[in-house]
Amino acid sequence: MFVCLCTGVTSKSVTDLVASGATTSRQIADACGAGLDCGRCRRTVRALIEAALAPQCPVHAAS
Repeated sequence: MFVCLCTGVTSKSVTDLVASGATTSRQIADACGAGLDCGRCRRTVRALIEAALAPQCPVHAAS
């Protein structure tokens, strides 16, 4: 899914950056440009960061 239409950044790109150590929307923006132009995607970027950093359910983590 595209997260940032201005720069063509996908949700996979954001989650990959989080997996590489990014923890803020600013770090994501600096790395790929998502959120630097119009800013409409910032809320989605923050939600993706939170979801990626949230502790996983033990049942789903085992899969």
